[in-house]
Amino acid sequence: MISPFPLKTGFATLEGTRKFAARFEGRTAPGHFRERHGLMISSIGAGTYLGEPDAATDTAYTEAICAAVRGGINLIDSAINYRLQRSERSVGAALAGLFSGDFARDELILCTKAGFLTPDGDMPADANDYFYREFISKSIFAVEDIAAGCHCMAPRYLEDQLERSRRNLGVSCLDIFYLHNPETQLGEVPREEFNRRVSAAFQTLESAVTAGKIRAYGMATWTAFRSDPRAQEYLSLEQMTGIARQAGGNEHHFRFVQLPFNLAMPEALMRPNQTVGGKTASMVQAARELGIALIASASLLQTHLAGKVSEVIHATLGLRNDLDCALQFVRSAPGITAGLVGMKRLEHVRANLKIAAIPPVPQEQFRRMFAAAR
Repeated sequence: MISPFPLKTGFATLEGTRKFAARFEGRTAPGHFRERHGLMISSIGAGTYLGEPDAATDTAYTEAICAAVRGGINLIDSAINYRLQRSERSVGAALAGLFSGDFARDELILCTKAGFLTPDGDMPADANDYFYREFISKSIFAVEDIAAGCHCMAPRYLEDQLERSRRNLGVSCLDIFYLHNPETQLGEVPREEFNRRVSAAFQTLESAVTAGKIRAYGMATWTAFRSDPRAQEYLSLEQMTGIARQAGGNEHHFRFVQLPFNLAMPEALMRPNQTVGGKTASMVQAARELGIALIASASLLQTHLAGKVSEVIHATLGLRNDLDCALQFVRSAPGITAGLVGMKRLEHVRANLKIAAIPPVPQEQFRRMFAAAR
């Protein structure tokens, strides 16, 4: 399926995102927007992961994304496999409306991911036949490029997915393009081969930057940067940055990492599992040293944190609702640029925008609260 919307040219810029932030002065609190890598990024991002691949959910997401942007959120996150490409298309429909109204392309930060095999809009009757016809027969990937039966980061596949994502979203250039859960491959692929595949992927993405199709790239992970260094799925941020430097030089465009961070999964801040320059560090510290911006996924852990927030955190944050506390915790954490929250309903957007009107907790107060809560 090809998006019915024409590709919008341009990309997010510092001037444009500052203009976006200025629109909401007085409606959002100081600290809601943070400058990272030449962009003013809202501390809350709109996620599009959950939901059925149906028309009702398509419409709900489009309405929610429009409301989020109109309320002060300029970070929009998706992936080509979310809801079988339908989440990207829902975002694309929202963008078409926003761009035909009051908002410009340079105000919004658009992110997507590739790596998982995904059908087009609906599940095919025979998935193997679909992937053979669509990819293998066209030499986009070979069988040996697939890991865990579902993951591929071969250069031609990434190029194919990027083109589809640009059409789905209706834009000529994406601001952040992530390799999606690359650690999926480490269950089958030796680390030396994995690093070779990452290198080839990064070279492809550096070429996409040169071609004006993306502005930056990164890794969207689940366990890779939270795990014990002895774990099979573990990734060293220093090593990944070194591979990026080999691919793109000192001015490489590997600039973002997405990983889970929330009250129940605080490893990015608390676990000293990284090494930078021979010194042990947490992921937050390593990212700061290496110039990588961290984006938190699973900020609310799909609402599973409801009923599990301690009184210490409630008292420190001055918020009674558990999910409000959970989101405020993430956006206040030192070293976290933004927290992603699924927004497929208007009531979700309204709830999240309430937090945008509250200043993040000062870092020293956050540290005291976190120590007491632990």
